[in-house]
Amino acid sequence: MRHILSGTALASLALLTISCGSKTAANAAANPAPTIAVARATIADLSSGLVLTGEFVPFQEVDVMAKVSGYVKKINVDIGDKVQAGQQLAVLEVPEMQEDIVRGAATIDRSSAEVARARNELQRAESNHQFAHLAYTRLADVDKTKPGLVAQQEIDDAHGKDLSSEAQVDAAKSALSASEQQVRVSQAEQGRTKAMFDYTVVTAPFAGVVTKRYANLGSMIQAGTSSSTQAMPIIRLSQNTLLRLLLPVPESVVAQIRVGQTVEVRVPSANSTFPGKVARVEGRVDRATRTMNTEVDVRNPNLVLVPGMYAEVDLRLERHDGVLAIPLNAIERNEGAASVYRVANNRIEVQPVVLGLETANRAQVKSGLRDGDLVVIGNRSGLRAGQEVKPKLTAMDAVKEPK
Repeated sequence: MRHILSGTALASLALLTISCGSKTAANAAANPAPTIAVARATIADLSSGLVLTGEFVPFQEVDVMAKVSGYVKKINVDIGDKVQAGQQLAVLEVPEMQEDIVRGAATIDRSSAEVARARNELQRAESNHQFAHLAYTRLADVDKTKPGLVAQQEIDDAHGKDLSSEAQVDAAKSALSASEQQVRVSQAEQGRTKAMFDYTVVTAPFAGVVTKRYANLGSMIQAGTSSSTQAMPIIRLSQNTLLRLLLPVPESVVAQIRVGQTVEVRVPSANSTFPGKVARVEGRVDRATRTMNTEVDVRNPNLVLVPGMYAEVDLRLERHDGVLAIPLNAIERNEGAASVYRVANNRIEVQPVVLGLETANRAQVKSGLRDGDLVVIGNRSGLRAGQEVKPKLTAMDAVKEPK
């Protein structure tokens, strides 16, 4: 009887085991492991940046003024014309200045004639002095050898004539020096007049484009040599082959701006990108805007760009090469701590991580992961530690950082 019961018990146990196994298989079929999107932690080059918008201005721009007052006799350029450095822009007419040149030439001729006369006077005075000195010397020698032979009055007269002729020589030398000085003064005045006359031809101080024309033929132009006069410029000249892009850099990243840094300048209106270089910084933060003006030089040899256009610049502020990186949407943040859902052996593990540099779509992982680890990206609701999953690599795994 016992053997029969044992056999019955064994049969019942077998049936129970088969039933439980069937239920487990049924539950597994009813709740399969979910497929989740994952990305691979990889070694990458990361860089953070800042997109700023600025406005182009000419590298240099000036209102060209006249250095002398006069009437516009000729103007050779108009708006939009390209000019070279030293090119003639306009000619002024100053009639009285031509008269000053003629008068100055006459003054030099008169002064030169005075020099010639003074030189002749000096030669005559020197000849008279030589004769008077010779006469006095002879009488003095005779008086020494034969005292009393020549009257003392005669010797004294000869001595007086000698001294007088010597004084006349000194006076003639002074007159000659004064005449020569007058010639130099007249020549200097003549040179000044000619220099001022040369200013009647207005030339371009640098190569550029005429962006405004103020004067026309016959216009009266005042000399622009004093800030107290309301002088009217002739033209406005802009150097546009090299432009300055003015960027307001926020105070938070001022310390990371480096002069000489190369950037890419995107100009939406021209649908093009141009190379640029950070050329200069203002060196102070504006109190009102809390920004620092920074200038990027952009070459514009074909004048495709025009002052006043807006442009965007990607400023690279920090760069880390060869670091472990994961997508930003793989990171869980909780009160300053970061973690990821790592998939190992098809099961979820919650892994704390220490992050470093963050870019627009990736973050550096300083610790917590290794190269090749799989992390869950996207929606993680419903997932829990230890849960079995089916990982599927997504396109996010192939994300590349911009250079």
